[in-house]
Amino acid sequence: MKKRLLFALLLVSVMIALCGCKGGTDNGSGKGNTASGGSVVVGITNDLDSLDPHKAVAAGTNEVLYNIFEGLVKADSNGVMQPAVCSKYVVSDDALTITFTLRDNVRFHNGDVVTAEDVIYSLERVAGKLGDDTIKVISAFSIISDIKEQTGDDGSTQIVVTLSEPSTELIYYFDCAIIPADYTEQNSNPVGTGPFKFKSYTPMENFTMVRNDDYYGTKAHLEEVTFKIFGSTDDAFMELLAGNVDIYPYLSYDDTLLLEDSYNIEVGMQSLAEGLYLNNAYGPLSDVRVRQALSYAVDFEELDALLTGGQSEVLKTAMFPTFKEFYNEDTATSYSYDVEKAKELLKEAGYEDGFELEITIPNNYELHVIIGEVLVSQYAKIGVDCTIELVDWSTWLSDVYQGRNYQATVIALDATMAPGDVLDYYVSDFKSNFMNFEHEEYDELYNKALQATDMDEKIAAYKECQQYLTDNAAAVYLMCPTIMVAVNPELEGYTFYPVYVQDMSVVRWK
Repeated sequence: MKKRLLFALLLVSVMIALCGCKGGTDNGSGKGNTASGGSVVVGITNDLDSLDPHKAVAAGTNEVLYNIFEGLVKADSNGVMQPAVCSKYVVSDDALTITFTLRDNVRFHNGDVVTAEDVIYSLERVAGKLGDDTIKVISAFSIISDIKEQTGDDGSTQIVVTLSEPSTELIYYFDCAIIPADYTEQNSNPVGTGPFKFKSYTPMENFTMVRNDDYYGTKAHLEEVTFKIFGSTDDAFMELLAGNVDIYPYLSYDDTLLLEDSYNIEVGMQSLAEGLYLNNAYGPLSDVRVRQALSYAVDFEELDALLTGGQSEVLKTAMFPTFKEFYNEDTATSYSYDVEKAKELLKEAGYEDGFELEITIPNNYELHVIIGEVLVSQYAKIGVDCTIELVDWSTWLSDVYQGRNYQATVIALDATMAPGDVLDYYVSDFKSNFMNFEHEEYDELYNKALQATDMDEKIAAYKECQQYLTDNAAAVYLMCPTIMVAVNPELEGYTFYPVYVQDMSVVRWK
């Protein structure tokens, strides 16, 4: 942290001496002080793992592609699912049927009108019914037994989705992208229905999109947006100081202190579960007492002060506090900072002298790296000798997320607005259960919550799931982090959403 501060102060001095630069200045990209038009540069620190929205895994990819693609519905800034490609939807009283009425004359970016065939193809593709193992399958769609087209009483085109068992929360998953059924170039030239159209992509350099003037809804203000991809947070910070980036969403607290004179610092809370995620099948970590010890050994106040200046919310379970109705707030006090208790648990587990632990961290997120460094210091107090292995994002995806070849990792998990979405990571046979958390009792609790149609029963069951994960220390849950974003002071409209996205359609020059 101190290195970054000294580095930045020196850099600012040099830049002022050379050119008097200041953040938020015109960099010749065509931006201007007009309410509609111009362009912006958004800084990101991870490359896109796929341009096909049904294959993208990383939250950092989805935050970009959100502007290109839409589902039948999408969440507004309050987390309410609003019609998108559909004009309305109706969930049957028995929660076994969902009927979507398609909006008239919605066009893909290639000019083709969205048809029922496109919608059915898209839903079957993400449900894993087309035999393509490269797709990120939505496991919740496994209860879909039939998808068919019908004509409504008013002559409208409808899509009827029939379920094999009732579900009151499946609607949240229908924000999955609707794409053309006969289009084969999504990997290189993505086509969706969103407020922006794809223009160009250069791996590890930039992703550029332009306004979709044929968009059926409220059109974007900006004419062009470039997501500039940086190889490291230091590279991104240098460009921020030079005024070459208009929006940057991954600031640490120290960063904001250095940028507050040049940028507006927007602060919000998003649905992210930041934590030290553990490979429950690895040696010492297979013992619940060891995992609990790691939870007791975290000084959250020190961690939060360094990261966000004390603005984040403590988290001791997998659910987000932003899901107020479903969140089990009782879990927040489960692990107070207690070094002696942690040592006692390690002794009981046979690790009185501690053990070695490698923490694998993607190097493109400064927040994760700082957390790892703090944890190394804190865990040393209980005899756990931690080392950090920094890897690029693609390596993290292949080795940790997919290969499960790791001991521990610092990451933030996101989710859709469905309350069960972030909790399914811990189901024993779930494909993305990279923590190797396998507990039959938890599986039963999760299925009970998922299948409940009475809302009070569903809420109670999900709170039980959270308590179970907390008690068994499935991971070392740390915080629902405050998101601090640097925004050019000449821009307005930047909006936070309960899901992790960068909605550029609402941003405009003053």
